[in-house]
Amino acid sequence: MSKIYYRPIISNQSVDSDGVYKLADGWAHFSAVEVLSRERIIEIMPAKDLPTNVLRTLTKKRPDLLNLSFSKPHIMGILNMTPDSFSDGGQLINEKVALKKAFGMIDCGVSLLDIGGESTRPGAENIKISEEKNRVLPIIKAIRYAKITTPISVDTRKSEVFSSSLDAGSDILNDVSSMVFDERMKNIVKQKQTPVCVMHSKGTPKNMKDYSKYDNVLLDVYDYLENIVDKYTKIGIPKSNIIIDPGIGFAKVLKQNLIILKGLSIFHGIGCPILLGASRKKFIGTIGMEENPLNLSAGSITVGLEALNQGVQILRVHDVSQTMQALRLWKSLRMEIEHE
Repeated sequence: MSKIYYRPIISNQSVDSDGVYKLADGWAHFSAVEVLSRERIIEIMPAKDLPTNVLRTLTKKRPDLLNLSFSKPHIMGILNMTPDSFSDGGQLINEKVALKKAFGMIDCGVSLLDIGGESTRPGAENIKISEEKNRVLPIIKAIRYAKITTPISVDTRKSEVFSSSLDAGSDILNDVSSMVFDERMKNIVKQKQTPVCVMHSKGTPKNMKDYSKYDNVLLDVYDYLENIVDKYTKIGIPKSNIIIDPGIGFAKVLKQNLIILKGLSIFHGIGCPILLGASRKKFIGTIGMEENPLNLSAGSITVGLEALNQGVQILRVHDVSQTMQALRLWKSLRMEIEHE
């Protein structure tokens, strides 16, 4: 019998209505699901008729991480300490400039900072561990020296870089290879009980373009993330410490990115908070008819709001001020009004 998948169909109905449920105990509601498999014809099922274990997973509150409640959305601000990132490479090499930007993001209201020292754009080359450490450690130390307590995520595939970043004051691992690139990474995460974001990708940044073939991109990405979460929980990494990212733009072409974005709610079936990193990705410029990645804030925000509508808990973004403004308007229209 083929595996069955359930994608919640987002509803505008109130949870006070019969058969309407909160998705991951958050702001998105659903009363029906799309039933998918690799062989069967798609059908729609009332949510109340779901198997008990499936409904429980889809509706259960995700555990808090680092005092962040996932019953509300969060913005993760990007600090790329790289000379060659696809949209902002070279902008933050100066530590003072980077620290100023970090303060600005915090003033805007971000929940997390994501610091990276190695570009993982398509075609990017691997860099030495020493170089990556020289890029990320000073800014982490400077942020902590400035008494900033905002959780810091480190975007790295290398265990030595991550271990040093923990000593410097970071809190979360954001590994685009899902701790596959460096086998020692998972041991650090297990021993330190560190929150980790695992992402779907194939190949390496240098050759990922060669790996964009899928049988069914939405279900293939789902299976990968479900399997990686299961693999790590079995070795002692708590599921409550794992965030999942479908990896927009990583070994995926434009049409595949759109399929994933339209089907984002399916990933709630894995039972972890979802992070989306689509900010300034190439497909946004292609569809939006804009070649300069620095001019993609409107398109990036549009994608981000669609993700929020599907219950995605974390948006990883470059354009923090604009995104926070959009988020406040979105919350006033979609959620209970908060006076901040």
